[in-house]
Amino acid sequence: MRILTVRQPWAWAIIHGGKDVENRVRNIAGGYRGPVAIHVAQQVDLTAFSGQSAALTAAATAFNESNTDVLKSGPWHADRGAIIGVVDLVDVHPAEHCWRKPWKSENPGHCSDWAEPDVHHLVLASPRALAEPIPYRGALGLRTLDVETVARIEAAIA
Repeated sequence: MRILTVRQPWAWAIIHGGKDVENRVRNIAGGYRGPVAIHVAQQVDLTAFSGQSAALTAAATAFNESNTDVLKSGPWHADRGAIIGVVDLVDVHPAEHCWRKPWKSENPGHCSDWAEPDVHHLVLASPRALAEPIPYRGALGLRTLDVETVARIEAAIA
């Protein structure tokens, strides 16, 4: 199993809000496909709360969150520095491939509402939340997890 550190609110959106694409400037996965633990970074992506993000608005709606002060009241303010769930990494492609293929029938032409242009899309599926977050130290990149942590995650999947 691999682990990926993601800033809030995006980590929450991956596990709970239907975010099925993680945008990265390069293909950090290489040829890896399989389970990825989602670790919440210590820092929050403050640009996500600028009111410009339709995707974040969709995630907030999915959570029935109507308060605009999401930094203090949103479900994504907690769990920093912890693993909160697992997803399956099923594909990675550059954005230009995405816009030429009908990845989703309800939105033909691009793979996800969460996809951004000019980056690589890590396509995620089957999010599974942990019953309790597992404290863990984050780092950059897509890293391999140790056996003990994998066992703790597998035992904690809700």
